[in-house]
Amino acid sequence: MGYADLPLDQLRTYTAETVLPPDFSEFWRSTLKESREASWAPRREKVDNRLTAVDTWDVTFAGFGGQPVKAWLHLPANRGDEPLPALVEYMGYGMGRGLPHERVTWALAGYAHLVMDTRGQGGDTEDAGAHGPSVPGFLTRGWESNETHYYRRLYTDAALAVEVARGLAEVDAGQVLTVGGSQGGGLAIAGGVLGEAQAVLPDVPFLCDFPRAAWIASRLPYQEISNFLARRRPAAGQLLNTLSYFDAVNFARTGGTVPALFSVALMDLTCPPSTVYGAYNAWSGEKQIREWAYNDHEGGQFHQQVEQFDWLRQYFG
Repeated sequence: MGYADLPLDQLRTYTAETVLPPDFSEFWRSTLKESREASWAPRREKVDNRLTAVDTWDVTFAGFGGQPVKAWLHLPANRGDEPLPALVEYMGYGMGRGLPHERVTWALAGYAHLVMDTRGQGGDTEDAGAHGPSVPGFLTRGWESNETHYYRRLYTDAALAVEVARGLAEVDAGQVLTVGGSQGGGLAIAGGVLGEAQAVLPDVPFLCDFPRAAWIASRLPYQEISNFLARRRPAAGQLLNTLSYFDAVNFARTGGTVPALFSVALMDLTCPPSTVYGAYNAWSGEKQIREWAYNDHEGGQFHQQVEQFDWLRQYFG
């Protein structure tokens, strides 16, 4: 492994190659409107997480098209009566929400924490939607149209999870943030913008700058794009046009106005740093990025979480 992308000074000024569809904002406005009309009140049931410092609920809420989506809600056991700031967390590629005790650090730090399951991946939420021909994975699932693509459903879930968190009695509705790594980082951007979160914290985000990623990424999942197009050569224009509706760069361009803390790994062969900078440089709001010079896709890991703790302390004053 070594450094294999643009020089650092070029990364810091790089402009992504993604094209912004003229109906991008209207497409997402109508998508969310349709799903909100099919929505129903979230359900929650307290579960035994075997912990004493954190309380956990099994939450089911209405996602895309009113379809049920699972989540964990973690709250500090000693929280008192004041509403808490909330972090909505999204999972990496192929992962689900896991077990109730797996991801409780944010609650231990004093925040409300909603961990959204990922439809059709490694969790408890099914994906009811059109599939059609694709290569294994999710980037080409429903590729013929932005209406049928897998990520239309998942991004809608992500946005509605922010709204669910905002409506919880234990949560300060004016302080809901999004967080996640890799796929979760891309969802933190898209879900944060669509759900109008107050800030976003994407780590080594996936789902950014698809045209460049398809050319230079030397690993899956981005290689799903090139693997698919190696077999379906005439489909390149349609696939890249469809993916432009789900490119985190375009969410940054159209709605990246709130504070953001990004991270990037400069030896990342899964999500090349230029693709991360494509989204970061398109972000117009107050922003910072932590660069991990000698790391692959693991990024800063717990070191990055320290950076997030400190950033949140400043954010909340």
